[in-house]
Amino acid sequence: MEVVASILGSAVAEGGHVLCGPFCSKINNTVKIQSNLQALEKELEVLIGLRDDMICQLALAEKDGKVPRTQVKAWVRSVDEFIFEVDLMQESVRAKEKKHYCFYSCCPQYRHGSKVARMLKEVQGLKSAGIFPAGLVIANPEAKSVEHIPGPSIEHQTTASKTLGKLMKLLDCDEIRRIGIWGLGGIGKTTLVKNLNNILKRDSSAHRSGMVIWATVSKELNLRWVQAQIAERLNLDVKMEESMQRLGIRLHERLLRESNFLLILDDVWETIDLDSLGVPQPEDHGGSKIILTSRSLEVCMAMKTDVEVRVDLLNDDEAWQLFSQNAGVAASKDPIKPFAQAIARECKGLPLAIITMGTAMRGKTNVKLWKHALKEWQKSVPCIKGIENNVYNSLKWSYDALEGNSKYCFLYCSLFPEDFSIEESELVRYWLAEGLIDEQENHEDSFNRGISLIENLKDHCLLEDGASEGTVKIHDVVRDVAIWIASSLENRCKSLVRSGAGLTEVSETELVNSLKRVSFMNNSITKLPDCKVHCPETLTLLLQGNFPLGRVPEKFLDGFPALRVLNLSGTRIHSLPLSLLQLHNCRALLLRDCFYLEDLPALGGLTKLQDLDLSATSIRELPRGMENLSNLRRLNLSRTHYLKKIQAGIICRLSSLEILDMTLSDYHWRVKGQEDEGQTNFEELGCLERLLVLSIRLENIPSQGTEDLTWIGRLRSFQFFIGPTANSLPTKHDERRVTISGIDLSGEWIGWLLTNASSLILNNCWGLDQMLETLVIDSVGAFASLKSLTIAGSRSSLRPIGGCAAHDDLLPNLEELHLHDLAYLGNISGLVGYLGLRFSKLRLMEVTQCPRLKYLLTYGSFILALPNLQEIKVSFCDNLVELFCYYSELNFTPETVVPNLRNLELKNLPKLRTICRQKESWQCLEQVKVIKCNLLRELPLTAQNADTVKEIIGELQWWNLLNCDQDTKSSLHPCFKQAKGKMELGPMEMQKIDGTVL
Repeated sequence: MEVVASILGSAVAEGGHVLCGPFCSKINNTVKIQSNLQALEKELEVLIGLRDDMICQLALAEKDGKVPRTQVKAWVRSVDEFIFEVDLMQESVRAKEKKHYCFYSCCPQYRHGSKVARMLKEVQGLKSAGIFPAGLVIANPEAKSVEHIPGPSIEHQTTASKTLGKLMKLLDCDEIRRIGIWGLGGIGKTTLVKNLNNILKRDSSAHRSGMVIWATVSKELNLRWVQAQIAERLNLDVKMEESMQRLGIRLHERLLRESNFLLILDDVWETIDLDSLGVPQPEDHGGSKIILTSRSLEVCMAMKTDVEVRVDLLNDDEAWQLFSQNAGVAASKDPIKPFAQAIARECKGLPLAIITMGTAMRGKTNVKLWKHALKEWQKSVPCIKGIENNVYNSLKWSYDALEGNSKYCFLYCSLFPEDFSIEESELVRYWLAEGLIDEQENHEDSFNRGISLIENLKDHCLLEDGASEGTVKIHDVVRDVAIWIASSLENRCKSLVRSGAGLTEVSETELVNSLKRVSFMNNSITKLPDCKVHCPETLTLLLQGNFPLGRVPEKFLDGFPALRVLNLSGTRIHSLPLSLLQLHNCRALLLRDCFYLEDLPALGGLTKLQDLDLSATSIRELPRGMENLSNLRRLNLSRTHYLKKIQAGIICRLSSLEILDMTLSDYHWRVKGQEDEGQTNFEELGCLERLLVLSIRLENIPSQGTEDLTWIGRLRSFQFFIGPTANSLPTKHDERRVTISGIDLSGEWIGWLLTNASSLILNNCWGLDQMLETLVIDSVGAFASLKSLTIAGSRSSLRPIGGCAAHDDLLPNLEELHLHDLAYLGNISGLVGYLGLRFSKLRLMEVTQCPRLKYLLTYGSFILALPNLQEIKVSFCDNLVELFCYYSELNFTPETVVPNLRNLELKNLPKLRTICRQKESWQCLEQVKVIKCNLLRELPLTAQNADTVKEIIGELQWWNLLNCDQDTKSSLHPCFKQAKGKMELGPMEMQKIDGTVL
């Protein structure tokens, strides 16, 4: 070795200067150094070889699932440390050779000679200790099937316990291999899966998973750390120098030796590649499963979960119980309890907030402290200890995970009051007006992009479904976090949020320069500052929902020169100030439900205006200068009951118009040649090349021969209300609806309407038989677009006049058929014969108030099956005897008429005796409602379909008299619910069918 030569050369070079005296022993060591170094060199080579052989043996044994003995690992470490020490001595000698040393003060060869002697003994000891009679390795000790993970119990939380029970059932389902658990940050996802893990620990029979492995992922994904957690659980050593790929291979090999496993990945923020992680795909390995928790549904989907379970908020009782546990006995004391309960309610069922607030108030017995805490908690500023760190920062991580403008769109939602259901369409309109969504796309594409963005926010648990369809809301605590975030940002988001605060006045001192958004919506504000405020950067001003507000001062709007969104909906304003015209950047002017608003200033200067909402105002004509709004994309004139005049040439000049909504407006459009002088006409709408959505009233049916009406075909959605009384409520197929009411159809051609319409409603029309005959004779092909047909209030019998009938089905895609108040209808088969209907795609048949009707359909003539019919509703048909009349000349045994019927509703049918053939059973039937059908004694129910039935509603007397074998009736008895006193009349029957309910 080099160190031997170095030490020996140093000793020889200094030999001539050795003195006698007290250093004789050191001289002896120096004299012997050559032999000791030679011996050390030989012994060290042997030791290194022994170590290298041992490492190779350990590596081979590890592939067989064995692990080194503890003594062996300690010996290898000792050898490595000894070799390191020798290397250090070598470097020391080299350094000292470069210098001259005083022998008397510190002679290096003496010191090295002594150290070499010690090392020789040590190397010999290590060599002797390197013999292990019991072997180098032992079998890898089996890891416990499940390890207990400390965490709070959810035993007394009903909501969480139900979710836990659902998870247990999912674990027993062989088809489900990947389960995603998602929900708002702090809602208890980790607590839930900890409880799941510990149940599996307590009761091994509760699951069929072999090894249960827990790994925490966290926001900053570190695959190596996740691998290390899995390896530790499997008793695998993780080597510092080992690559992530090599460790993944070892993990994969080790997990394959398990019969199956359950891997719980907690707090997943992004997609994890299982192959890179070293985890076998669960579908390819026995009954293995993966559970992951995440704040994002999108992440669950990306991880290919088979089922996603959302964790719900706690109800009020659970919230109070959890709060009390953390706040201690003080919370239940008489003076304090009302405030404590109010604080718990303010947490809105979010466990993290409940625990943090409860802990912060623990031990406080002064009621004034509780009052103060409640007041502070109702604010959006985190003044209470622990709220910012534990709650706000935790939820802010979800905000940080958003990309691009999604962050600003989320913060916009905080402008609305607590627990407020926001219309999705309105929210998208705000985003568009502020430029948060691409303004260059057309309305449909922009709207779809906005809806996609909303869904993304919902997937991240930052928004949730509102109280009604098409609405969303923001959790109160999340809203507080959004306001807190916006207050801490310097650009684009600085907001003043006073919505729903019960204000009667606006403080001008709060309206400062840096504000980007201001919301005073849903208060009781009576007046606005009559001075010029200074909000030069404000883009949105929300004042809607302040009904007492009757005036907007002239100077007030001067303080908002950059305004893009102005909402004054639902106020008592009679007019708007001229300062409105200085808002040259305004994109959205929203005045919905301003019932007292009769007049507006000329709007020609608002050239960037894209969205003008004048619905439910009292305007009598369009504002002056409207023709200059070349960027206007959406014009809402619905419910303008006093609108009488639209001057010619205004609408056709709105070249960017995409939506014109005049639903329930009193203005009736007329065709060219019938309009009043100076008024617009229906054909003028054809000039709007970008028009996509249209809803208007027409006095008469436009004739296809008068003008080119092909432009109607390019509309994405339309609603035409034709006739003096035409009106109807929404239905399922409203995207292209035509409602005709109070018109003589005998001389009209409606084929062009049927070609484009998805829904047709004929209400209180006459000449229907003649119109149908003309339709059959003159039609060239089928009307494939029509999916819903409603005929109501007609005195037609729907029977052929000249015996004509269509050769092919004219309505091949019809899904819904509604027949109401048809006094002379004796059999729907007449309509079937007229139009050649086969009802192959019919899903709903609803018939009411047809007193001459004896049966719905004749089975076997035209109709051989109704394969897709899922719902039948029949009511107030006094002479109905049976639902289906079977054609007497049938020479074969027909199958079940309605094989997929799920819902059967029969009400007020005094002569009904038969539903179908004897002993026929409808296998998919789920819900049955029979009210005031006293002669009906049999239902298509047998032991074969009893299991599918979920609910039977009827009078108790009828149920007792129902003919059914005892076993079937016993199995159905739990499904039976006695009808309540007024259930014989549904909401539709309670109202007169005059076109307003269809």
